[in-house]
Amino acid sequence: MTTTSELIFNLMPTLFVWLLGIVFTIIVVTFIFDISQSKNAILKNYPVVGHFRYLFSNLGEFFRQYFFAMDREEMPFNRAERQWIDRASSDKDNTIAFGSTKNLNIPGSIIFINCSFPMLDSDAVKTRTVTIGEDYSKYPYAAKSIFNISGMSYGAISKPAVLALSGGAKKADCWMNTGEGGLSPYHLKGGGDLVFQIGTAKYGVRNDDGSLNDQKLADVAQHDQVKMFEIKISQGAKPGKGGILPGVKVTTEISNIRGIPKGVDSISPNRHIEVSNASELLDMINHVRDITEKPVGFKTVIGHIRWLEDLLVEVNKRGVEFAPDFITVDGGDGGSGAAPMALMDNVGLPLKEALPLVVDKIMQCGLEDRIKVIASGKMITPSDVAWAICAGADFVTSARGFMFSIGCIQSLKCNKNTCPTGITTHNKRLQKGLNPESKIVKVENYVNNITKAVEVIAHSCGVREVRLLNRMHVRIVQPNGKSIPMNELYSLCVEGED
Repeated sequence: MTTTSELIFNLMPTLFVWLLGIVFTIIVVTFIFDISQSKNAILKNYPVVGHFRYLFSNLGEFFRQYFFAMDREEMPFNRAERQWIDRASSDKDNTIAFGSTKNLNIPGSIIFINCSFPMLDSDAVKTRTVTIGEDYSKYPYAAKSIFNISGMSYGAISKPAVLALSGGAKKADCWMNTGEGGLSPYHLKGGGDLVFQIGTAKYGVRNDDGSLNDQKLADVAQHDQVKMFEIKISQGAKPGKGGILPGVKVTTEISNIRGIPKGVDSISPNRHIEVSNASELLDMINHVRDITEKPVGFKTVIGHIRWLEDLLVEVNKRGVEFAPDFITVDGGDGGSGAAPMALMDNVGLPLKEALPLVVDKIMQCGLEDRIKVIASGKMITPSDVAWAICAGADFVTSARGFMFSIGCIQSLKCNKNTCPTGITTHNKRLQKGLNPESKIVKVENYVNNITKAVEVIAHSCGVREVRLLNRMHVRIVQPNGKSIPMNELYSLCVEGED
């Protein structure tokens, strides 16, 4: 009697012949199709083998980060940065050996100036809480963390990703920005502090014509977890263009939360229809603050600086009570969302130039005690955060840093529905690999280890706490290879401890 294994063994030659026949047929059909078509010159001139060009081109972006790119050369984030976040979020040892792989001779590199007599741990103090909207909002916000979660909309990121980030914000005692996609149940379920972002389409607080619905805005403000409101007038990924959410990501739930049609590409206006100048932006800020009774600010990428000067001058004319409670400065070098390459690559000032400019303008108008500054844009490591504080920021927010903390592998698929880690996809199968409970701990670890490392930098510079860092503690490498103090590059600096 023939066994199953013997039967399979006997059939193997036949199966192999059938397989070869199928492969040969596919090659022949592909050859005929390629040689007959006239739309693609490569495939017509090199039938069959021409397809490998497109295969290797698509696979190249994945192979580079593993086999070809050096630790410090990959873009937008290199392997050294991603590995630091991976160790920090896993609460593993983050020391290195045998010297730095960072080239400090590249123009623009940052060097922190250590003190000959650094601060002892016993003399160091906890980073102080900064209150936003104090004396000018009925419900000011006492923000404890210098490092917080930047705007990522539910829709752009998945349900388990929102749950992980919001839960992590609660445990880490930092805030989470909702992004422009509205307030979802998953933002609230995490229990952390929230900043509600009002984008140009006003998702979640809009009328059918896209205008602001005051009652919906008041309803959002009733949630104790919602601590502040941020009016987004532009962002780093797409300055000069509104948010883009592909229709494949607009599920029934997301369409209900945002107030938009299901399955249709959601493209926000490139600006608020109510705001065409600095004065009207102030009007909108104060209107939102009157309704919500909570701190209100705006987020922007800096291009021309004159409009900001006009806004600050207008504040001093009206009175400091009319000022925005905070300004979020975003870098013009891209974000996690879908955006036209022409904008992401070429429009808007990088944060390293924009942040000092904004801080200086605020100080020149004497409003530094009134308006808090939040730095956003590619701030993912301790040196990024410490530099931003030195430049004059009160807080730092990051989106992609937190994406890395919950498992992002930089597959560059955020604008599609195929994210392999479940972070930016609504494919249920792909979401299964993202366990919010375990990722909550990683978010907490990431915040805590960023904070500890920034404190180490501050103590090395000789100050008792992080908020005493200023521009005298940083040098910037110039094209000639020499570094100069940051406060010599910009007109103003905050005096602090030496």
